[in-house]
Amino acid sequence: MRWATLISTAALIAAGAVQAAEPEKATGVLSYPPSFFAESSPTTSLDMVQRVPGFTFDKGTVVRGLEGSGGNVLVDGEVSVSKNDTLDEILRRIPASSVARIDVIRGGAPGIDMQGKTVVANVVRKSAAGFHGAASATSWIIYDGRVLNGVRAEGQWRWDGKLAEVSMVLGQGPDDLLGDGPRVRITPAGVVQIRSIVDADAGGKRKWLTGAFETPLQGGRLRINAAFLPNPYSAEITDRFAPPGGKEYEYLTQDKLQGELGGRYTHALGTKGSLEAVFFQQWNNNLTKDRFESPAINRDFRSDKQVTESVGRLDLRRRQSQTLSFEGYVEGAFNGLDSATSLIANGRTVKLPAANVRVEEKRVEVSGQATLQVTPSLKTEFQVREESSTITSTGDTVLEKTLTFTKPRFSATWSPDLSDQFRFRLEREVSQLNFDDYVASSGVASTGSLQAGNPDLSPQQAWVIEAAAERRFWTSGAAILTLRHFELTDVIDRAGSKSNGIVVGDAPGNIGNGTKDELTASIALPLKKFGLGSAQLKAQATWRRSEVTDPTTGRKREISIVHPVDWEAHFTQDLPQWKSNWGIDVISGGFRERAFRPSEIETKKVGTFFNLYADIKIRTDLSLRVEAQNLGERHAKRIREVYAGPRNTAGLAFTDDRDLEFGRNLLVRLRKSF
Repeated sequence: MRWATLISTAALIAAGAVQAAEPEKATGVLSYPPSFFAESSPTTSLDMVQRVPGFTFDKGTVVRGLEGSGGNVLVDGEVSVSKNDTLDEILRRIPASSVARIDVIRGGAPGIDMQGKTVVANVVRKSAAGFHGAASATSWIIYDGRVLNGVRAEGQWRWDGKLAEVSMVLGQGPDDLLGDGPRVRITPAGVVQIRSIVDADAGGKRKWLTGAFETPLQGGRLRINAAFLPNPYSAEITDRFAPPGGKEYEYLTQDKLQGELGGRYTHALGTKGSLEAVFFQQWNNNLTKDRFESPAINRDFRSDKQVTESVGRLDLRRRQSQTLSFEGYVEGAFNGLDSATSLIANGRTVKLPAANVRVEEKRVEVSGQATLQVTPSLKTEFQVREESSTITSTGDTVLEKTLTFTKPRFSATWSPDLSDQFRFRLEREVSQLNFDDYVASSGVASTGSLQAGNPDLSPQQAWVIEAAAERRFWTSGAAILTLRHFELTDVIDRAGSKSNGIVVGDAPGNIGNGTKDELTASIALPLKKFGLGSAQLKAQATWRRSEVTDPTTGRKREISIVHPVDWEAHFTQDLPQWKSNWGIDVISGGFRERAFRPSEIETKKVGTFFNLYADIKIRTDLSLRVEAQNLGERHAKRIREVYAGPRNTAGLAFTDDRDLEFGRNLLVRLRKSF
């Protein structure tokens, strides 16, 4: 990736728009009222967010603590105090009829917590008293004959400045990465060791109950939300060998039980300041059982993980003047993991590293931030965060370590005219340690390769430089080009320990420094000028290049699990005369990811997922959605290149190639609003 080429491409895209957008606010806040979405007849706020030009929805990431976990959509200017109850589910529960407008905030706005992001959307709800509710029934007809049904209901009440919300989801869905197809295992000499047909069925269930309550309190406002989210999953894989016969069989179950409780209290401090206090508590229990049977070996793997998190945060904001504002917060968190892991092979117990551990993390983060509107067209922001954490492990692995990081961030937003905006960010990022890296993986049951845990990890760090150019055109059109460069330290990847200079075992580890480059291009293109009225094409693609030194071979390679390319595209057309709309979604444009282990390279390739849908308004309060899914019957391939020993000293033993096809499905949903 050459920076000169990328910058030139950015300039061409910015110059390519031939007609300016309608006048916009100089502050960088674009407002979209309900009338903007009227032709598409949206039913939920998520439908509206997905129609916003030049905006790509991000539901957030699961990290410990609250900073940076909330996605890129706010509700009434606030970040959701929730994690397992995801942002897309929250937006689905907000009916479109209760939305006053959606603001797209580019570069920041007074009183808005941007969570370190350069662009966020804010769903502003109406404050009028009343009731809004909806109930829907879904039938999912799967290509293999399964019929998966589900129901959901939600309600929202406003009265006397108070708000109550409740939602229930009961249903099931398939795992579209598992299906049917051939498998072959072949040696470098071309000798076929295994040839078989795989029959795999998998899916999960949702039994969710969520609720929230808001009320004025002592001159401020209090919101409390809670969620109870059982989410069991099971997979059954039968691998039937070609003559002379035989089979491999795997049955995997995951009993997931998640619960959370969150709260936020906000209070104005005079006319210029505000105080916000947030608390959050979650519980995650995950019991995994994996039974693998074959002519050569039988394995039983069991993992029982219990994770808890307690977070408290105090945020103080002050708008000193029309051009200068300050913000500071202190956040404290306690995280705990209790993990018990076991493996039995042919009736004998196998010793696993870090099989039974108790891990605790105590973390404190303090932040100070200043935002300055230098000129009407130039806004700058400077933030410094100081993070300190102590991690202890007891049980099979005993250790204690204290980590401290300073994380500065500078960003600038320049809007030279009403159609163009340029954004720049320089930041030191520090990743969150993943508790899943601390314990053994269930993959050991089916593959036989030991993927152990490692509690002695340091967070991955990165200096990030980001530049973005945005051009608004044709009233609702937008083109955005974003470039990012990461200078990485303490890269976390698959690594083994060394014995007499030879790499053995397989566990996550810090493998040194690395780099990563990203180029993201997105476009929202209204198609009226091309003869398609009330139609729009939205597309986004990200190209990545990464590099790190392989700890086994000592040679340069890409970073494990980093996708070289991700892309998606969405075409929609509103047909108001028929009270309907239709569209084509390319939900996943196909991806490739690769994991480099000491004695194995695993590659996953997933094809493109095409959906064709139609939404029909039978009445103003009754809608029908029909969705033909996976029309291209995409394939999911897993290729294991297994070596006779460490890749730096041993040759390739065999290549195992599994190519599974997930067929076409039909989804029908009927929704009644109240």
